[in-house]
Amino acid sequence: MTTPSSRRRRSPKDELLPLSDALEEIGISRATWYRWRNRGYGPEAKRTPSGRICVRRSVLDAFKDELEAA
Repeated sequence: MTTPSSRRRRSPKDELLPLSDALEEIGISRATWYRWRNRGYGPEAKRTPSGRICVRRSVLDAFKDELEAA
C-alpha cells in the first residue's frame, strides 16, 4: 500500500504553461510576443476560463525546434 508521501505527482504530457514561463524559456519579452502575435508568428496561446494566457508544452517545443532549424 502506498502512502500519500510516497506517491509522485506526475506532470501531464502536454501541460499548459503560463505565458510568462513560455516567454522566459524562449527568451523574449511580453512586448515582443505581442508584436509577433500581431504578425502571425510565435507559439499559439490559449486563454483559460480563468483569464490566464497559456501555451501548450508541445506547441512551445515545436516552436523552439523551428527556431533552431532557422
